[in-house]
This record gives sequence, structure tokens and C-alpha cells, in this order.
Amino acid sequence: MKKTLLALTLGLGTAFTAQAKDIVDTAVAAGKFNTLATALKAAGLVDTLKGPGPFTVFAPTDEAFAKIPKADLDALLKDKAKLTAVLTYHVVPGKVMAKDVKAGKVKTVQGSELTLGTTGGVTVDAAKVVQADIAADNGVIHVIDSVVLPK
Repeated sequence: MKKTLLALTLGLGTAFTAQAKDIVDTAVAAGKFNTLATALKAAGLVDTLKGPGPFTVFAPTDEAFAKIPKADLDALLKDKAKLTAVLTYHVVPGKVMAKDVKAGKVKTVQGSELTLGTTGGVTVDAAKVVQADIAADNGVIHVIDSVVLPK
């Protein structure tokens, strides 16, 4: 049974139920990833991130997406190939908790490498992890403050 993408809109402070949720349901439940959810749907990646994984997702918030000029974001949402590349650049295979992050390069699902930093908190390219280790039954989400783009 598939849940609709916007089935839950709980605040981050709300306790999650004991029932495990996949990465998509966990992100939607947090209430701060509406643009990400829309982008995942537009790119056809919802079923992938509901799959077995495990995945580590560096998830930009709605505020992070708001840093992109509206015309550029609208164009990105209409270009499925480019949107897929950007979104999969935010995903690393495996479940990597914040305490296990090592500074250096890590290969993304998109195929390029992200640069991770650990000085003064975890960074992903130029983005900062503002909330780490949001567990899902098929991986983990680390919230970032900017959208990162493949080079």
C-alpha cells in the first residue's frame, strides 16, 4: 500500500511512532522538506528512496531550496534529467551516522564525489549539517542548510 507523499506533516519536535518509516516518509513527517518531496516526485525517485537501501541522504530543507532563485528552481523541477542528477548527488550508498563521517571525498549515487568535512561540525561541499542522524528504517537523513550541486 503506497502512502501519498504528503500524507504526514508533523513538526520536527513531534515524537515519531514506533512504526519504522522509510527515508521519504521520515522526511515528509518532519514537515521541513516539502520542496525536496516535490522534487523527488518530479524526478521519479520516491520509490527508489522507499526501497531497501540503506541510504544516507543529505537533505536540504525548504529554506535551503529557497536560496535558489525561483526561476532557476522552477527550471530545475521541469528538467527531469538534471533534477535527478542533483537529487542523487545528495545520496550516498550505505548508512553513515554523523559520528562515522570521515573528512574527504565520498562517491554519491549520482556518480560524482561529495567533499565531507568534520571541522566545526559536518559539512557537505559548501553546506553545513544542521541536524544529524534522523534514523529511517532504510537509512539515515542528515539535514543540510544548502542545496549542493554536482560539479
